Amino acid sequence: MFLALLASLAMTLSGLATVAVPAAHGATAAAYAAWTAWTPYTAGTRVTHNGVDYECLQSHTSQPGWEPDVVPALWKQVSGGSGDTQAPSVPGDLRSTGVTSSSVSLAWNAATDNVGVTGYQVYRGGALVTTVSGTSYTDTGRAADTGYTYTVRARDAAGNLSGHSASVTARTSQGGGPDPDPGRMPGAPYLWMGWGSPPDPGAVMDATGVRSFTMAFILSSGGCTPAWDGQRPLTGGADQQAINRIKSKGGSVQISFGGWQGNKLGPNCSTPQAFAGAVQQVIDAVGPAVVDFDIENTDEFENYTVQDRILNGLKIVKQNNPNVKVVVTFGTSRTGPNAHGVRLINQARALNVPIDNFTIMPFDFGSSNIYQDTVNAAEGLKNALKNAYGYTDAQAYARMGISGMNGLSDQQELTTPQTWTQIRDWARSKGLNRFAYWGVNRDRPCPGGGVVSHCSGISQAEWEFTRITAGF
Repeated sequence: MFLALLASLAMTLSGLATVAVPAAHGATAAAYAAWTAWTPYTAGTRVTHNGVDYECLQSHTSQPGWEPDVVPALWKQVSGGSGDTQAPSVPGDLRSTGVTSSSVSLAWNAATDNVGVTGYQVYRGGALVTTVSGTSYTDTGRAADTGYTYTVRARDAAGNLSGHSASVTARTSQGGGPDPDPGRMPGAPYLWMGWGSPPDPGAVMDATGVRSFTMAFILSSGGCTPAWDGQRPLTGGADQQAINRIKSKGGSVQISFGGWQGNKLGPNCSTPQAFAGAVQQVIDAVGPAVVDFDIENTDEFENYTVQDRILNGLKIVKQNNPNVKVVVTFGTSRTGPNAHGVRLINQARALNVPIDNFTIMPFDFGSSNIYQDTVNAAEGLKNALKNAYGYTDAQAYARMGISGMNGLSDQQELTTPQTWTQIRDWARSKGLNRFAYWGVNRDRPCPGGGVVSHCSGISQAEWEFTRITAGF
């Protein structure tokens, strides 16, 4: 279509007078007029644009978005202006940072250049949308419940362009009126790339419709330095490949810090500032929609010095990343948070930490009826939030989450797909805004297999718990 339009323009305008007279061979850049929109140009005309000289290849009338450095079918570069011909590097980790029913927000890592990057061109479906000076952009005016694919190119002062970034596809939310629960996060089961025969997340997405995963775990690789499981680098390995795969299919990720065991950042980072700096490294490297702090065991959950260090660090994280949601996840009794959990909630309130969600883990707590004990524990969490913050029931539910365990737990507690569906439906009916389980690695049948890393220990369909979670 685009080439046909150019051909039509060329035939229509072939008789037009030249607007800028082609300069003699060897003329300087100053001899050429600046390119402008809505101007008829004939083949052979030379113009200057952003300090670079171009020669027209096909007669046409220019339009916004048809700048010489954007449409090589119409223009060729005939000088480098400043003499700089080195293109910037390709922008990295293009990602969607949020959607509404009519917009997609994007961010990417900065490119580098031998002189300096001056802007970034954003493309939707291969067509140039805009040029921005920073490393983020919100594309507005989109249709509801529609997928859009984007790439980005870096540009320097001489007009040199990088190659296109890797593409990302994002889907706008459904329209039809205001979102009844704008804070709800998509169901995001835990996926651990260093444990339990991790599956291809893209294949799981195709099979279940799930759109988000909670990636586990960020630990210390020594001191206050973050790494996947304390061993694998933040970028370049299996974890980044999985995240790229999820994002390439329009999904998002939550990144989980901590867990039950391992060398954690909370005890190793000496100050809240240092802890926040380690978290920022992960945010910058991975681009999550949510950061989840799984605060457990005696080293973090029961150590109040470390609790406070983490909470004060999260204030800094949220201040520096207002669009990234902050979650704290912790264990529970069958009637709600224990003393350490209540202290965590009350201290978050006292320190004025902007936590978006408090998630409990209702398993390994001596249950003989997972559904009823999960409901009771969640109601206990609701009451603790109401007492600390003065919330109504609805306000408390809207800041709560549940993270269960599929199949058999470590204490042989049983959660069947039918029970997990009950729990999901209860959570939806109450307006909870986070729903997860441990974990996708185990979402495979092995009746009688016990508590193992690669399957649930019960009879089920493959990826059945993930499919249920996707319906949250």
